[in-house]
Amino acid sequence: MAGVRSLLVLLLVFQSSCLGFRSPLSVFKRFKETTRPFSDECLGTTRPVIPIDSSDFALDIRMPGVTPTQSDTYFCMSMRLPTDEEAFVIDFKPRASMDTVHHMLLFGCNMPSSTGSYWYCDEGTCIDKANILYAWARNAPPTRLPEGVGFRVGGETGSKYFVLQVHYGDISAFRDNHKDCSGVSLHLTRLPQPLIAGMYLMMSVDTVIPAGEKVVNSDISCHYKKYPMHVFAYRVHTHHLGQVVSGYRVRNEQWTLIGRQSPQLPQAFYPVEHPVDVSFGDILAARCVFTGEGRTEDTHIGGTSSDEMCNLYIMYYMEAKHAVSFMTCTQNVAPDMFRTIPPEANIPIPVKSDMVMMHGHHKGKIETESKDKTPLLQQPKREEEEVLEQDFHVEEALDWPGVYLLPGQVSAVALDPKNNLVIFHRGDHIWDGNSFDSKFVYQQRGLGPIEEDTILVIDPNNATVLQSSGKNLFYLPHGLSVDNDGNYWVTDVALHQVFKLDPNSKEGPLLILGRSMQPGSDQNHFCQPTDVAVDPDTGTIFVSDGYCNSRIMQFSPSGNFITQWGEESSGRNPKPGQFSIPHSLALVPHLDQLCVADRENGRIQCFKTDTKEFVQEIKHASFGRNVFAISYVSGLLFAVNGKPYFGDQEPVQGFVMNFSSGEIIDTFKPVRKHFDMPHDITASADGTVYVGDAHANTVWKFTSAEKMEHRSVKKAGIEAQEIKESEAVVETKMENNPASSELQKIQEKQKLIKEPDSGVPVVLITTLLVIPVVVLLAIAIFIRWKKSRAFGDSEHKLEASSGRVLGKLRGKGSGGLNLGNFFASRKGYSRKGFDRLSTEGSDHEKDEEDGSESEEEYSAPLPAPTTSSS
Repeated sequence: MAGVRSLLVLLLVFQSSCLGFRSPLSVFKRFKETTRPFSDECLGTTRPVIPIDSSDFALDIRMPGVTPTQSDTYFCMSMRLPTDEEAFVIDFKPRASMDTVHHMLLFGCNMPSSTGSYWYCDEGTCIDKANILYAWARNAPPTRLPEGVGFRVGGETGSKYFVLQVHYGDISAFRDNHKDCSGVSLHLTRLPQPLIAGMYLMMSVDTVIPAGEKVVNSDISCHYKKYPMHVFAYRVHTHHLGQVVSGYRVRNEQWTLIGRQSPQLPQAFYPVEHPVDVSFGDILAARCVFTGEGRTEDTHIGGTSSDEMCNLYIMYYMEAKHAVSFMTCTQNVAPDMFRTIPPEANIPIPVKSDMVMMHGHHKGKIETESKDKTPLLQQPKREEEEVLEQDFHVEEALDWPGVYLLPGQVSAVALDPKNNLVIFHRGDHIWDGNSFDSKFVYQQRGLGPIEEDTILVIDPNNATVLQSSGKNLFYLPHGLSVDNDGNYWVTDVALHQVFKLDPNSKEGPLLILGRSMQPGSDQNHFCQPTDVAVDPDTGTIFVSDGYCNSRIMQFSPSGNFITQWGEESSGRNPKPGQFSIPHSLALVPHLDQLCVADRENGRIQCFKTDTKEFVQEIKHASFGRNVFAISYVSGLLFAVNGKPYFGDQEPVQGFVMNFSSGEIIDTFKPVRKHFDMPHDITASADGTVYVGDAHANTVWKFTSAEKMEHRSVKKAGIEAQEIKESEAVVETKMENNPASSELQKIQEKQKLIKEPDSGVPVVLITTLLVIPVVVLLAIAIFIRWKKSRAFGDSEHKLEASSGRVLGKLRGKGSGGLNLGNFFASRKGYSRKGFDRLSTEGSDHEKDEEDGSESEEEYSAPLPAPTTSSS
């Protein structure tokens, strides 16, 4: 009660002394007169927001009166930051008793996993990425921020929600069924702080602990390439097998200790003994020491009961103008360096039995019996143990042969529910200056629809064509998306229509929106619609319309018009909701947002799907003047821009962005060939990215650099087995869905080309290919030599003949990996653009004399390079 009286006195003093100041509660309108339904047994205030002075306030984050019924229960609750303005957390005060709470963690994020008053944490902590702000554990010191340091929250880039996770270890204190309101009180200020706190996560992703091995080291190291950061606290984390975790800064081969701790102690943040600064060029290094004794099987990194983890969390602060809130390191860039690691890093820290960190949440099934047969609660997932990959980097998958599968102009790419790549292309049709008249009516109907299959389903591993469809339906394909049921949603800019297709049906489209060959701007017409997005939860259809209508249209799952929004841009500084060719759509379902690539305005706009309210704009100078396509997955937004205008310096490239902040995390370009006009992009949950190019008629695959680096740690034999299994699945699919003879020929040719990790020795393949080449060359040279002796043939004829032989060997005959054979064998198909195709590849996208620049790509008048229409 003394605490309550003190708090009331503080409030009275505040009210009597601050009449001349604006109360911070004036910006917390949604929290005005709010109280919490705490149990009478709970101590503390029932008001979550408590004013301190004109700029500061306290936020009381507490469990709403809970009674755990099982040991090792994890409860979570959330609280929204009571202001949209930027604020800074500058102090934490724990409100918990060691008799009831084992430890607490406080996270910052933009969307909690539940909207309930509290929930079991096995449902997750946050939908998006969660940053740890605070940790408290019994027998461990609380987190303290240095003077002038704060965690940035709110505003445009900071977290909007706090999520509290409380671990109730031994519940014997709850035998009387009392209610618990443990939590943490935050001191926040709206005054900008000169120093911003952040988190650097070092994590191993490929460690294997052999069964019975006494000592196993897991090493992590990364070059630091940011502005200086100052470390003031650290936290270690492993599961049962961890003995000691140590972190260091390495500068000029000198090791400086950041922190060293047993992961079996309470896993709170511990202050560094001596301040450590980290500057550009330093190396951050960490080592986890494990033991495999007592295990009968090898142990791998993971989040399950039988897995292990090796994590070091480094809490730091940086100058506000250079601050980065979160960074990661999951590699070991300097393995040889660990030969000189200080010996202390290899020495386990003894832990008293009464101090041991409880790991009950890591055990699988709890082997106890319940007399009343009540089902046991599922143990929760530790959200802070998730891999937070915001330092994301992708590179071209150089061993993927799909880059050589050249169909027609690639207008769109997507992934189906089986994670197969789906390509939408234009066959022998080309969008050029003769395609439309001034009223956007298609002028080449006499060509008829594309007679080839315009939709190709490609195996993401070996680029085998698994299925093809869409012949005699389309004139100028454009947008493509795939819904949760595997249906294709496509747009055709010549037909001015949107189609829903069942890939396994030959009965025609399931749904058609718009009027064939009739451009318009009312509810029943489109004018060159560009893309479709289907809400996975509601089935609501969103269409970007398009080249001649600057709007987004919404339809019901059955195709009934609901609403539309957007207007044409006016002036050089377009307002929110104004578009200049809305070209691509990306849904962010868990946030109920729809993002639009506003192509000619060079920006991305995001809107609420329910209210159509503008949420944010993402625009960077490196975009240049165009943003062609976007794709969202797991908190990341991917994009591709267009060719630079005359005099502009921004290159055509791909972008990876943090969706919450809009910050560019990575940029990427292909190594084989180059982007000419990347028209669409799609990404999978594992970080694989595909880009389709409408000029180069090419699809590239990009893979997470870490994924490429660590895939070799798989057990011997698994790779070959996976390849065999995937081929067996493909063969089964082809038997169940008979393809054309041309498709089968293409697949047979592709099977001749094995990836390096497919189990077939590369040296053997190379030898078998080289021997006949050498023999043929020798025969050809010998024959020409004989003829030259007999008939006096000139030397240049020998060279010409040899060139022809080499040309045949390089795939210009029938032996290359050539989708051109597949398309060219069809009636009326032009081979233009396929003749250069070979298994070697080429740096040329098209012949020098091929001047078929699409009108959709470049249609604006000079002197500025023209706006592409695709």
